Amino acid sequence: MVNIAILGYGVVGSGVAEVIDKNESSIENGIKNEIAVKYILDVRNFPGDPFEDRIIHDFSIIENDPEVQVVVETIGGVGVAYDFTRRALLAGKNVVTSNKELVATHGHELIGIARERNLNYLFEASVGGGIPIIRPLTQCLGANVITAVYGILNGTTNYILTRMAREGVSFDVTLKEAQRLGYAEQDPSADIEGKDACRKIAILSDLAFGSHISPELVRTEGITAITEEDILCAKALSRRVKLLGVARKTEGDRIFVYVAPHMIAEGTPIAGVDDVFNAIVIEGNAIDEVMFYGRGAGKLPTASAVVADVMDVAKHFKARKYIEWSEEKPGFVRNAGELKNRFCLRISDAAEGAAEKAAALLGELTPVDCDGLKTGTLAVVTGEIADSVMEAALPELRPLGSSVNALRLFK
Repeated sequence: MVNIAILGYGVVGSGVAEVIDKNESSIENGIKNEIAVKYILDVRNFPGDPFEDRIIHDFSIIENDPEVQVVVETIGGVGVAYDFTRRALLAGKNVVTSNKELVATHGHELIGIARERNLNYLFEASVGGGIPIIRPLTQCLGANVITAVYGILNGTTNYILTRMAREGVSFDVTLKEAQRLGYAEQDPSADIEGKDACRKIAILSDLAFGSHISPELVRTEGITAITEEDILCAKALSRRVKLLGVARKTEGDRIFVYVAPHMIAEGTPIAGVDDVFNAIVIEGNAIDEVMFYGRGAGKLPTASAVVADVMDVAKHFKARKYIEWSEEKPGFVRNAGELKNRFCLRISDAAEGAAEKAAALLGELTPVDCDGLKTGTLAVVTGEIADSVMEAALPELRPLGSSVNALRLFK
């Protein structure tokens, strides 16, 4: 019998219990053992819930029960979730999580504790939700030298940008719609400011390049500055606006890693990923390029990935899975300001002389021939320039228009 305890009975935690209950027979056939949810830890009571009899409020019951072999952490955050995860591992219990913030921040430490005790700390659901990515990256593509990982890592922002492109509506209107439909939280900052994508690309970078990368090292931009005019400029350039998390190896085996909105060329597979769907692209020196696509969030898709990790643990109680990375290496992450891109610069209600000022700061500029832009809007594409050049230019350009934005052109 494999006994598990679930920490947190919210969307994902309740989904884990539901998947195990609904698919119990196939899960047990897969692990060649019986499985049971013995405890569910939450601060709330759930009268009438099918798992009501398993709800407890004291973690020490789980910590001190030798029959519990797998702890599933779906609390989220890096407070009590970190404390309980650490205590569970120290108590000799394997841990499975969907908590991207915890893995991105403390993954190296927690994996180290698991290694010392010959336990597993698995987190497939922390990056792609229901998209399998960690196993393919570490196992199926293990013969490759990974040169880049990038993707659409947040369904909320992708939904907003898709609706803005299709319907021509504003960011604010689309955000409210996403909240009404349950795609965005009442406090959507983690999504729209790029923090969620930042944590995910940090984890993917850890795995792809073998060194811990703190989320604080990931230069992060969200989508709050994007307007309908940016969307129109992208269409004029036969491109789509997407928020990407990007990690790319450069000379000296150092990497660039950042999150930012990009204009992606139409016709490329990732440009066609719309609505709440996510996609992750991996480039390797043997495989060239592969893309993983699917629902990056949601109750049952995420729970599916969590339960798959539980099954993996149940098959490897005596043989630990090799998923880990080294300590953070000083200088491994290059300053994102050194990265070179072409940019689409947009200045709404541009003042007289704005084009000349932009050219003086950014070099040669190519006008964007775009229908639908407001009268007086300046839209141009730069040559390949360092991010630091654009970063320095923007404060000088903002006084020259009512709204100024610059988006990177990708591929």
